Amino acid sequence: MDAQPIIARIARTLAEQRLEAILIGNAAAALQGAPVTTIDFDFMFCKTPANIRKLKALAKSLGAVLFKPFYPASGLHRISRDEDSLQLDFMSTVDGIKSFERLRSRAARLDFEGHVLLVADLADVVASKRAAPKRRITRREKLQALKAESERVQKEQIRAWQRLPPEQRTNFLRKRIGPLSSCL
Repeated sequence: MDAQPIIARIARTLAEQRLEAILIGNAAAALQGAPVTTIDFDFMFCKTPANIRKLKALAKSLGAVLFKPFYPASGLHRISRDEDSLQLDFMSTVDGIKSFERLRSRAARLDFEGHVLLVADLADVVASKRAAPKRRITRREKLQALKAESERVQKEQIRAWQRLPPEQRTNFLRKRIGPLSSCL
């Protein structure tokens, strides 16, 4: 699969929203020739109220949903689109703007269909992989996170169902026979 069109759209949408983010993780490593694979795009950004608004606008532009996962417990913000399993993870820097500036100063500026995407230096990607904390998560934490995530997904499914026109709000086994009734 060629990721070029997806990356180009992400770069264009980031530029449209004026959100400065740096591609990190395996996607950044792969763009620089490392023999790795990934199923998502990880970005580093400065977490500010303005940038959170930009993340919401970015998700809307991509036809996706922005949420903050409960598991693993972190400051991660995820943009997810079900139709093609697109997943963008946005992490804020631990020590704020200083480390973001350092990462940006070393980042490559790659052009995708006329839009620049900042891509972390391969040495920084490798260093971040080695420095990632390996904290063991307890069974209780896993169960709590799973419960919270399940509740969030269920609420989102209900909201999606409620957004449908009334004539489409039926169980797949039932047939709508009027505006207020249905049958098997």
